[in-house]
Amino acid sequence: MTPASPCPCGLPAAYGECCGRFHSGSAAAPTCEALMRSRYAAFVVQDAAYLLRTWHPETRPPGVDFDPSMRWVGLDILDTTEGSAFHSTGTVTFRAHYTDDGRPDSLHEKSRFVRHEGAWVYTTAVFVD
Repeated sequence: MTPASPCPCGLPAAYGECCGRFHSGSAAAPTCEALMRSRYAAFVVQDAAYLLRTWHPETRPPGVDFDPSMRWVGLDILDTTEGSAFHSTGTVTFRAHYTDDGRPDSLHEKSRFVRHEGAWVYTTAVFVD
């Protein structure tokens, strides 16, 4: 992935101008949806440090393991509640598409986010199906 590559989050922007700036720390995700998209992109580029940095400390695991047989191939944002600059909580419901050993599948989840020390962080999720 280069800064000029299409961003894997699905928005029509280059990675460096979109999620890459969040991954590098030069900007913070301004909304829950932006954080969700950037976390999905972090799974695509296998940026464990970013995933851990944007996970609430009370629910953050000690590490992130990437399955070498999985390849993330697309993200659909299905719904958002709150999560703007004017909120302290929010949710994003999404479907993340992947292949596992070449077999297509998807993850349907409703993720919860809160502000922690001024920044949006991921807390928990409910798997929709």
